[in-house]
Amino acid sequence: MSEPRLDRVRVSGPLVSFADGFGAELLERGYSLRSARSQLEFIAQLSRWMSSEGLDVGGLSPRALGRFLAERRRSYATEVSTKRLGPLLDYLGGLGVLPAARRGEPTSVDRVLEDFRRYLFEERGLARGSIELYAGVARRFLEERLEPLADDLARLSGQAVNAFVLRESRRVKPRTAETVVCTLRALLRFLHVQGLVRTSLAETVPSVPQRREGLPRGIPVSEVTLLLDSCDRSTTVGRRDFAILMLITRLGLRCGEVAGLRLDELDWRAGEIVIRGKRSRTDRLPLPCDAGEALADYLRQARRPGFGPTVFLRSQAPITGLSGDGVSEVVHRAAERAGVPPLRAHRLRHTIATELLRRGASLPEIGQVLRHQSIETTAVYAKVDRDALGRLALPWPGSRS
Repeated sequence: MSEPRLDRVRVSGPLVSFADGFGAELLERGYSLRSARSQLEFIAQLSRWMSSEGLDVGGLSPRALGRFLAERRRSYATEVSTKRLGPLLDYLGGLGVLPAARRGEPTSVDRVLEDFRRYLFEERGLARGSIELYAGVARRFLEERLEPLADDLARLSGQAVNAFVLRESRRVKPRTAETVVCTLRALLRFLHVQGLVRTSLAETVPSVPQRREGLPRGIPVSEVTLLLDSCDRSTTVGRRDFAILMLITRLGLRCGEVAGLRLDELDWRAGEIVIRGKRSRTDRLPLPCDAGEALADYLRQARRPGFGPTVFLRSQAPITGLSGDGVSEVVHRAAERAGVPPLRAHRLRHTIATELLRRGASLPEIGQVLRHQSIETTAVYAKVDRDALGRLALPWPGSRS
């Protein structure tokens, strides 16, 4: 069977002048020839449909695209998602040829959120994942306001703030409700500094009561071994996943820290690795020999060159840096392969801490390994030190001990 070639796909109609550039971008983003050809064939169908409808590129509105997808479903009796059009719309949007509605002209809420994201990153030092989490809650709050947004925020009252918190608290889990409260306080402080809210309303945000009885839960060392052994290191994905798991289990890295690791942050001569953690904290950590060997094996044998400075890449196109959620999914899939109970990456941090505690390490030492900023964060592991807690327990009334 001959290898598929992009130049064999005939595109006619309004999109013909964009076909070559779009095909080249697909290959640059890591799509295989077969996948890129499939994309071009789909675009050729769209272009022919546009000709029959008398549309040019400027007519690719959401309504027009919806009509095309509906007609294609009727003709081919198959479900076609708008996601299939994503690569083309990204490409055309980058060229600036789509109508304004498709390009997404920023609204007043979008502009406030962009400034809020910048504030969280530059002033608060939050990680990217946390910023997007805060931005999601802030968007829900701001989209409830009336237009013009500036006038409504100037009239904002504590009653409206409380009403939002109570409504969200009934809708989400207690831990998520805490995020809502933290986000709203940060947003209100930001809006006050920006002059959009006349008085600081952060203090009016109610707290979410919650009893914290849960214990940090690690997993047995034998299950950690099963996780590592589940990676097929004869494949590119297996090598990548093994290197990720080694970094997490040996250094206790968070998902976002693994995802954010860059090639220039690996100091092979010194045997160190630079980790950019929460609140813009930067640490140089010694790279254990076994973790370094796994990382080097992935970089030499499995990582595709030419896709930016991020160490860990997605395995499927578009080839971009692996996200924090993607790293967490690596751990989850390894647990499924290994036949151990479902878990996420943070359980492996707990495993390191509880194992250090079992071997006699102090809480300050554990805090240094996990890079906690406060001893109060590490103090939660005192709950699982049963021997130390047993010495503090008073004898039961009437017993001999």
